[in-house]
Amino acid sequence: MQIVSISSLKGGVGKSSVVLGLASAALEAQVPTLVVDLDPHGDASTALGVRAAPGQDVGSVLRRPRKGAMASVATVSPWTRHPITPEVRGTRHHAGWQPWGSPTARGPVLDVAPGSAASSHLDHATYRAKDLKRLETALHGLDRYELVLIDCPPTLSALTRMAWAASHMVLSVAEPSLFSVAGTRRTMTALAQFENSRIWAVPDAGVIVNRFRDGSDEQQHRVRELQDLFGQLVVDPVLPDAPAVQQAQGAAWPVHRWPGTAAEDVSRRFSTVLQGMMH
Repeated sequence: MQIVSISSLKGGVGKSSVVLGLASAALEAQVPTLVVDLDPHGDASTALGVRAAPGQDVGSVLRRPRKGAMASVATVSPWTRHPITPEVRGTRHHAGWQPWGSPTARGPVLDVAPGSAASSHLDHATYRAKDLKRLETALHGLDRYELVLIDCPPTLSALTRMAWAASHMVLSVAEPSLFSVAGTRRTMTALAQFENSRIWAVPDAGVIVNRFRDGSDEQQHRVRELQDLFGQLVVDPVLPDAPAVQQAQGAAWPVHRWPGTAAEDVSRRFSTVLQGMMH
């Protein structure tokens, strides 16, 4: 099971959008996936069509974590039932296309451990060392999933550190802008400091560029700046600023099943990123 935290210490960079795009790619590839929504705002849960029932959310599990307890709140996303339109099938499911995940008896697996304000009690700067084990404990033994995507809050809180402690990889989301580059530096510096303070380090990290506009000289400059700062940690390909992404999210629909050439392009990019994460 690969556990990946999607993180940023700057809000508004499309962190949850990246989580959703990767979840869509995993669904398309038939990779059994759990999305853990650690953000108290619960935006990823909303877009995945899941609303937390009282006491059935991530925050409630983390109050008294037990091994594998996250399974008790995992809810099937309606995304698994959304049809693939003939237009999408004709353009993306070409002859010879095969999913590369492990098929399961119950069909495509995309579950959500929904977020809510109940996790706010851990969204603060102070924490005890044992708090960092809460999420790792709750995810222990969930072998039904090949991938766990964690949507972190946009703060350096106990929740964020808890996610990093449980993860095999941390992806920092950056927009190609001055302030976002600075925010990415803060995120990666905080991650390095966090690794130095623990017995074991996060095995892998990367920077994923989101909302890129190809015709912008300023954005191209910022992408080069990120590449100069982080080298091979910058994920290829970058993710475009495509209205199709917002349209699909507004409809609570996987972008891989959204019609149009723009959706096809961004879907292909998310799938490429996912394959790089899983191999």
